[in-house]
Amino acid sequence: MQKYVCTICQYVYDPEKGDPESGAKPGTSFESLPESWVCPECGVGKDKFEPI
Repeated sequence: MQKYVCTICQYVYDPEKGDPESGAKPGTSFESLPESWVCPECGVGKDKFEPI
């Protein structure tokens, strides 16, 4: 699964780790995250991320 980076703060979403604090379990692809998901570091939406 592909990793995505926040273009604002450089946070990397790693699908192998997920984002447990927001309810994204390990193994959740970036595409499967809800549209309401935001960067856990700076709070921007998915539209500010790009694949690495």
